[in-house]
Amino acid sequence: MIRSLRWIAVLGAALCGWVGPALADLVVPGEEHCVVNVDPSDRLNLRKGPSAATGIVAAKRHGQCGIVVAGPCTGNWCPVEDGHSKGWAHRRYLSMVSPARYCVHAVHAQDRLNMRAWPSATSRILTDLAPNQCGISFLPYARGGWQKVRVDGYEGWVNRAYLSGQ
Repeated sequence: MIRSLRWIAVLGAALCGWVGPALADLVVPGEEHCVVNVDPSDRLNLRKGPSAATGIVAAKRHGQCGIVVAGPCTGNWCPVEDGHSKGWAHRRYLSMVSPARYCVHAVHAQDRLNMRAWPSATSRILTDLAPNQCGISFLPYARGGWQKVRVDGYEGWVNRAYLSGQ
């Protein structure tokens, strides 16, 4: 329940286009997170210890997910692992992936919802989702009326108007 309430607060901020502290503050041990608040030309450094003065074990780009917070944070630093590396990341640059509780809705039974590579109706279609497709996770990125999602091994952008919670 707490996790769902935290995610609702983050989702509300994301849908309003705000990617400030509310998004970065959502760090939950044991959950998957994505890299946020990092310039596309820069990387988030995973460090050997809870300090920017320690060595770098890996670097993650903005939008990269699959980072699990491995335990309680120490101040602003959180222990993380990505399946290859273990280290520490500053909580400002992490935001949790939502539970897979969202579904496609308001799509005609004979139609499909397109998942696109970028938040644009002219962007390349990655896959399409059935009118009753569920098990959709929200990634912590939204732009205009578009939401970045994960479903069935795909990550892409869909029109938020066609998604609802279970």
